[in-house]
Amino acid sequence: MNMSEQTKSHKPEISIVIPVYNERENLILLDEEITKHMQPLSKEYEVLLVDDGSTDGSAEIIHTLQSDNPHLRLIRFGHNHGQTAAFSAGFNKARGDIIVTMDADLQNSPADIHLLLDAIKDYDLVCGWRHKRNDPWIRKVSSKIANAVRNSLSEETIADTGCSLKAFRRECFKNIKLYNGLHRFFPTLMKMEGFTVTQVKVGHYPRIHGHSKYNIRNRLLASFKDLLAIRWMKKRTINYDIVEED
Repeated sequence: MNMSEQTKSHKPEISIVIPVYNERENLILLDEEITKHMQPLSKEYEVLLVDDGSTDGSAEIIHTLQSDNPHLRLIRFGHNHGQTAAFSAGFNKARGDIIVTMDADLQNSPADIHLLLDAIKDYDLVCGWRHKRNDPWIRKVSSKIANAVRNSLSEETIADTGCSLKAFRRECFKNIKLYNGLHRFFPTLMKMEGFTVTQVKVGHYPRIHGHSKYNIRNRLLASFKDLLAIRWMKKRTINYDIVEED
């Protein structure tokens, strides 16, 4: 049995799920950074790279990286289906009891994963909070507006629900049905199911290669429609308390 087969035969403790859409130039450094920061933790882990219909050869780079890194797994879509679909596919294939999510653009750093793992000992979901953003001003402004509106209407207290760097216990997804765009509302969805949620401050770094897939239109307008759906769901969540059962 070779090293790759041995790794895949062992159930990992941690699954790192990363959507990938045209991130060819970032993948080699991403692989190096994950290895650098996961090895000292001495935990079994896997990395699920979900190629969301990339057209820049991202999948070919991942195949090359897999030859040297048995922790890497590839899930490849035939077409672009969006970030929520990529997360969902990764969650369905993840084998770890703890699922970590992050972006492939290295604006989230694998160096902060240990902060999430420390906090999740006492919670079901830990959200990264990019308290010092390294983005162009227009993106900072749109993100602040989006978070403010989102939190106001959904009665959410998490400061940065849009940060992809999160850690979940796998049971969080047992009864959750995801729809396009709802990855922005993971904290609210988990609280609705009775799970405990907290946040920790994490770093945020300038994008080195490529460009963001989000803009004002898909960040604010599309998410506002999703927010109305979440608000409707919250108002109609079934709650009851049984005081006696005979």
